[in-house]
Amino acid sequence: MNVTISSLHFKADQKLEAFINEKVEKLDKMHDGIIGAEVTLKLENTDRPENKTVDIRIKIRGNDAMASKTAKSFEEATDNVVEALKKQLIKVKDKERGN
Repeated sequence: MNVTISSLHFKADQKLEAFINEKVEKLDKMHDGIIGAEVTLKLENTDRPENKTVDIRIKIRGNDAMASKTAKSFEEATDNVVEALKKQLIKVKDKERGN
């Protein structure tokens, strides 16, 4: 799976990119029609500690799954987004099977 990571208003370090790649690659096991993923990391300009947003768009044949979460760290937000996408992929798979 091709994973594209872009960070807005800052430079993501290698460790963070490796963590995100590892998490997103696991989604490949959930659905065999995944073409690629686009990950966008944003630092929100707020005074709250939950200012790190992760958007992930999974490209699937004939369909896309997308989720966005905000948390105190990019790792926590990534975990939350991946969980949301797992649920979406299960629904897409069930729909394809005709359930």
